[in-house]
Amino acid sequence: MTDDVGVAVAVPVPDLDELREISQRWNLRLHDDELSVYQALIEGALGSYEYVDAMYDASKPVAPDRSSYRPDDADNELGAWYVRCDLQDATSGPLSGKTFAVKDNVAVAGVPMMNGSRIVEGYVPTVDATVVSRILAAGGRILGKSACEDLCFSGASHTCATGPIRNPWDTSRTSGGSSGGSGALVAAGEVDMAIAGDQGGSIRMPAAFCGNAGLKPTFGLVPYTGAYPIEWTIDHLGPIARNMADLATFLTAIAGPDGHDPRQPHAPSGIDYSAGMDDGIEGLRVGVVAEGFGWEGLSDLDSDSLVETAAHRLADAGAIVKTVSIPEHRDALHVWNVIATDGAMWQMIRGNGYGMNYRGRFDPEQIEHSHRGWKANAHLTSKTLKFVMLCAEHTISHTGGGAYARASNVRPQINAAVDAALADYDVLCYPTLPFPAKKIPSSDAPIDEYVARALEMIPNTAVSNVTGNPDLTIPVAAGHGMPVGMSIVGKQWDETLLIRVGRAYEKLVGGFALSPMAKERLHD
Repeated sequence: MTDDVGVAVAVPVPDLDELREISQRWNLRLHDDELSVYQALIEGALGSYEYVDAMYDASKPVAPDRSSYRPDDADNELGAWYVRCDLQDATSGPLSGKTFAVKDNVAVAGVPMMNGSRIVEGYVPTVDATVVSRILAAGGRILGKSACEDLCFSGASHTCATGPIRNPWDTSRTSGGSSGGSGALVAAGEVDMAIAGDQGGSIRMPAAFCGNAGLKPTFGLVPYTGAYPIEWTIDHLGPIARNMADLATFLTAIAGPDGHDPRQPHAPSGIDYSAGMDDGIEGLRVGVVAEGFGWEGLSDLDSDSLVETAAHRLADAGAIVKTVSIPEHRDALHVWNVIATDGAMWQMIRGNGYGMNYRGRFDPEQIEHSHRGWKANAHLTSKTLKFVMLCAEHTISHTGGGAYARASNVRPQINAAVDAALADYDVLCYPTLPFPAKKIPSSDAPIDEYVARALEMIPNTAVSNVTGNPDLTIPVAAGHGMPVGMSIVGKQWDETLLIRVGRAYEKLVGGFALSPMAKERLHD
């Protein structure tokens, strides 16, 4: 463990009481005379722990001196900023002249990080996440950390420990989650673009609710290094922007392997995602997935109709648009539920974010800070996280992880079904979300209402987290006065095609609509 200044502190030799408790917990049936022998053996083994701590302390980085501050309410109308800063390393590059927000589960060295949670509050990273280094190297200007949901486990924006994040189209409504601050700040025109994270739709949900373009890349395309994980197999980072040109340029700057993230063994590098963006979609085959519509008890009929109309409008640009059935689309939500619930418990909660058993760059100070946070502040976590913890502890205690293993073993069935559809169609389309943004529930809402508002919108977004396929959401219309998004899904590593389709639609409609806040700010 580490002390308050981040220096590793030696693990103490256990006393017999502690060893006795461990023996009882694991039913080892050891007597005290045996435990005394094990105590001496452990004392010898701890020498290696001290040796490694010394090696690490001698080489660990020191956080740069960067100023930041918590904005007051008058300067944070939407509750979308966690902290403000002003960072720029280069004055030229592909992102020069553009401003950015970084989701607060992503490390900006020397700037406080909370991840929307009292568990992480007070942590200050010492190393920039790879995506942050790449934004700064490309000339981007980072204006702060965008607020996010409590440990990012919510698809709406009411679980953040600093308060709800509000939608710039209607401040009584959710901005989506878990990257709600990123979605709101882009849509409000406070920044040009934002980094978002996505484990069940957390790039696409706030993008769709707030009327932005958002891309969950192919699993592993954008390095996750330096971002607080939830579950290794569904962790993604990606861009949110107000238009396709910015989104493509942003993706080009942050994509590609960094040598530290084990999620990236097959990721390509050096691709210009803007290339061919305006080439059109003449002859492109678009499959409108029937199972993405009409979720009983969830789907808004107007939203479904608007998305179906938008998909068929691609025919005006020369695409061939047909309806396709993928029954497994409906199975994916159940697979995701098990992987996200048990996997998050094992890695993010029990494993303090990072877990173990893979080669990659860890953040030991963040792990130990989270460990202390769970001991002191677990009772302050959101109702949604408490639901996840109770459910997962119950299932893991009964299956020992077998349920997670079964979900992982049937996961390829979902991939195979999507791959088969993409053999006949170039892209697949369906509503990003079943309904437009809803009212933000009160902090004292009943538990079942609170949790429902946090998780009910994910049945379509979860599919691409299960398969790892790239998934672009674009704004296609307004339902009940609020934005409606359409998902465009393609083959793995085929982000260029998705961007071309999104750009074709953007041109068809004469550009994506701006929120009232953005119109006022950008036209001043």
